[in-house]
Parts: sequence; structure tokens; C-alpha cells
Amino acid sequence: MDLSILRLKERLEIALELGESHYREFKSSLHGTPQNKENRPIKDVCDDISRTLVAFANADGGELLVGVEDSGIVTGLNYSSDKIETLINAPRNNVHKDTPLPTFKATLTELEGKKILYFSIPKGNEYVYLTSDGRCIQRKDLESVPISAEEILFTREEAASREYDRQFIDRAGMGDIDIDLIQQITAQLSIKVTPEKFLQHIDIAEFNGTELKLKRAALLLFAKNPSKWHPRLQVRVIKVADTVLKSGEEFNVVFDEEITDNIVKLIESSWEIIRPHLTETRFLKQALFKTQIIYPELACREALINAIAHRDYSIEGRGIEVYVFNDRLEIQSPGELLSAVKISDLESLDGSHQSRNSNIAKALREIGYMRELGEGIRRIFDLMKTNDLQAPKLESKNKSFKVLLSQKHIFTKEEKLWLDNFEQINLTREQKTVVRLGTNGKLFSVDEIWEAVGIVDTDKYRQLIESLMQVGILKRTIKREQAKNMAWKSHTSQKQLKQFQIVIPTSFKPSFNSSPPPAKNKSEHLKNKSMKSTSELVDNSDYAKIFVSNISFETNEKELSDLFMKFGDVVSVKIPRHFKSKYIRGFAYVEFDKLENAEAAINKSSEIELRDRKLYVQWCKPK
Repeated sequence: MDLSILRLKERLEIALELGESHYREFKSSLHGTPQNKENRPIKDVCDDISRTLVAFANADGGELLVGVEDSGIVTGLNYSSDKIETLINAPRNNVHKDTPLPTFKATLTELEGKKILYFSIPKGNEYVYLTSDGRCIQRKDLESVPISAEEILFTREEAASREYDRQFIDRAGMGDIDIDLIQQITAQLSIKVTPEKFLQHIDIAEFNGTELKLKRAALLLFAKNPSKWHPRLQVRVIKVADTVLKSGEEFNVVFDEEITDNIVKLIESSWEIIRPHLTETRFLKQALFKTQIIYPELACREALINAIAHRDYSIEGRGIEVYVFNDRLEIQSPGELLSAVKISDLESLDGSHQSRNSNIAKALREIGYMRELGEGIRRIFDLMKTNDLQAPKLESKNKSFKVLLSQKHIFTKEEKLWLDNFEQINLTREQKTVVRLGTNGKLFSVDEIWEAVGIVDTDKYRQLIESLMQVGILKRTIKREQAKNMAWKSHTSQKQLKQFQIVIPTSFKPSFNSSPPPAKNKSEHLKNKSMKSTSELVDNSDYAKIFVSNISFETNEKELSDLFMKFGDVVSVKIPRHFKSKYIRGFAYVEFDKLENAEAAINKSSEIELRDRKLYVQWCKPK
């Protein structure tokens, strides 16, 4: 009988493949130059162990491999047996006696023929954990940073909500789990493990020697029958035909739909319900109906995922509610902010976060739905700002947390004067955003259009470009072949080349000696102008994007561009870096000009290496 135990060797191999993260740290036992490596003092390694485990316990838990370089290369431990025993006891001896760490695992094992130490520790709730010299440290993304004890304190109610997704459910088994869903996920991640081992790998299941025990998080994330395990695992979408919700005879709800599912499926199914309400249809002067996006889709999706990941699941009487008013969108989730995080902390955009549901958040991050913890709110603010919309409003009261997105635009005085030149054209919000990029004739790039508008697919980009072309206000200053050569020579991407310019149509330019031409003439002028510029502006690129992981922290954009150029024209390479430290996060996005080029890279994913590391390549999910 295959009990599908995730054995330590497999766990370590997976850890090396995935690299360092918020939940994983490597520590070397050596120092010195590459040609003259020698053992570090045992005290320094003990301090590293205690600091890292204290940081993990004060955050969301994690695992530490001692004898492994930051790059994932196993160099092993070359200490005597008594010194290795000292390292094993470091989590007890080098941690403050009044704040003993929660139960942790410490194992001396062999990996690639070399001795290493493996530690794993859960998130701690009983104390604010300190090192033996009284320092309080917490894990933040890829770093363990000092933090005041007051920031880590939480109430008993918060402790209960934190424990909710980590509780083991005795009556649950693999028969309650959607196996097909997990197999789809492991296939996308290129991890060849059974569903049972995958659940153990992301720490939402444990094997107790006779059976696999599931945590509540496993059921919330992957249950076949979600309502059996939580009465309000749902998102309700309510559209109100006004700016306030009314009742009785004035009841003004025009749409009300509720969907229940496990968390992984709920993200996509609820998004499909919300998405149609992010647009509006306008009647244009040309007797045509035009659909335009009111809110940046990426901002709304981030807010939805944030609500699903961080709501208080211990409040079982309520689900997530999304209100679509005429002037704003509100996403309300059960549970206020944890006491250590204030609204002002989130609004400062410094990446502050507290994970109430550490198991759920970790799983969504490993699967790919979430990025660095604390980045979601910052991303929402950035997207609203780049779309000239008012900053989101955040509220935490009455056991609820609310994100409010408004339709109101914000322009500088210079931008307002520039946009006034186009007021005779019935521009959509997206078109205005692009026109704003070209204020006073400024050149801008394809990348800037995608980022400013919050575009999520190529078709929408093409539609937007064509719509601006049709009214004769967008022109390309560099031919496509020229742009390709310039990008190659300057070691940059075609998408980053500033090659577009906004122009005021001749018939609209201010004139003191003539009056505006009749509407008929204006229409004909724009039509003729757009016909002339069609061939100049048409963009036939697919902009097919792939996700590349396990890259070295020394990798740069040019290296990746050169590596993937053998599959076809690379138009963009982006390597995300940590907001504060600017360290590479270990993954990148590579964008090809044509879809077939990206497919070629995917098909050869098992053969792609860079800096002696095997790269993992998959399709990029929409964010």
C-alpha cells in the first residue's frame, strides 16, 4: 500500500528546486574566497540558526537548511560530531529562556553525499519570540529583520482566527479532496508528486504513521464539497443602481448573485461574476455603442484575492461581499485587520502585512495566485494611481475589512490642460490614460501603455491602439523593424522603447483666426487620417509571456534575453526585485513577439539551464 509519505529526501530536493523564499532559508557553514573556503566559527552558525528560527516563528513558520549556499549549492557540514550537536541545540540554547520556540524539527541528514542540518518550525502563537540576547526578529519576504515586540503582539481573538486554518480535522480524509484540481496544479508547477505529498509539501497535511491528517486549510482550499466544512465559503456580488443601497419600495439592487466553492476555484469563479460589472457601455456620437473598463481589472482582481486569502474564516456566519455602486466598488471581507497592522501602515505602501491564514496564504503563494506577502495592497494603490484614479480607501471596523475603489480621476494641472485639447473627442478612460502618457508631445513605450492602463491581454492592447488610430491622435515615431534593431543594439526590450506619440488632430488645434470646422468635416478628416496611419500603427505581436523560476540571484535581464532569443524574438524581460532590498526574487517574466516562440520555449523547458541551474518554464498566469 502506497501511503504517499513525503519523505525528508524528497522535501529537501523540492526545497532546493524552489530556492529561498519567505518560508525557506539556506545557511552556509563556510566562509572565505571561492578558492579558500573554511569553516565558519560555530558560534556564528548557531546565531544564524537561532535568528532564522525566531524570525520564522514570529512570522508564518518556515524551514532552514544549514550546509547549503544561497544559490542552492550543497556544500555540507565539515564539523566534528560534538560541534554538530551544538548546532542542533542552538534553537534551545540561543533563544531567550522566557520565549521558548514552538515545537520544531531538527534533523542531521545527507544530501548529495554531504551532511546538512534540516530545521522546520511552525508559526508561533504563544510568545513574541526573542534571541538569547533579547532581539526580536521577524521574517519578511527573503529577509529576517528586527521588529519591536509590540508589533507582534495580538489578542486572543486574533490568536483563534490565526489557528483556524491550521487545526487538524479528524473526520476528514483524501476522499473529501478534489484530487483532479491538485493534479492540475502540480502539472502546472512541474512538480511530480502525488496529491498526498503535495499537501504535505505545502504544510496543510501530515502523516502520523498510520494515516494522512488534513488541516482545515486543505479543506478550505481543495474540498470537493466546501459547504460541508465551512457554511460561508463564498463571494456575493451585488450591483446597486445608485450610490447608496436602499430598501423597501426604493430597493435598488439590480443584480445579486452568490457563488460557493473551495478557495482555489472560488478565485476564478467569483472573478468571472465580478468582471462584467467593471465595464460600462457608452453611446458615441457615431451612433455606436462602446464598452469601456471603469476600474483597472488587475486592481480589482488583487483586491478580490486579498479578501479571499486574508478574511477571518473563524467568522463562519458571513462571506465576502462585493458591492458595485454607480460611483465605486466595495469589497468587504469578514474580520478586521490584526492589531499589529494599522490602516496607516498599509497606506504607507512599505509592504507591511500580517498573515492571519498562514497555511492558506502560503499555499496560494506556492501555487502562484499571490506574490510577496504585503505586495497586494501596494499593487492596488499603484494601479489606481497609474490610471489617474483616486487612491483606494481602506476601512477596518465592525469586524470587517473594506477596500473601496472609486471612479474619480485625478490629473495634474498640466495633464488637465493637455486633455482639454481632446475634449471634442469622446475618449474612454483607457484612451485618456494613454493620451495622458503623451502629455505635451512626450514619447512613450508599449510597456508604459500596458502598465498604465492595466491591460491583461494582447487583444485589449490592440483594440486600444486601433481605437486611438481611428481618431487620428496616435502615431508611431519608429518603424517596427527599426525598433527591433534599436532594441538589439541597446540590449533593451522592444516594449521599453519610447516609440509612440500623441498628436492633436489638425482640425482640433487651437486657432485665433478660425472657428472650429463643422462636425461633418471633422469626422471626414479623422477618417482619412486614420486610413493613412493604419499600416504604420498595426501591431501584430502576440506578446506571449512565460514564467521562469529558479533563476540565480546574480542573473540579469540581458542574460535571460540572450538565452531565450534562440526560440524567437524576445520583446521584454522583467526580473522582479524586492521593494526595499532590491534583491532578485528568484523568478522572471519573458515575453516573446510571437506565440509559437513561447510555445517552443515551453516545449524545451526541461533542457534550459543558466548559471549551472535548471530553469523551470511555464505559461504566465494573468495577474
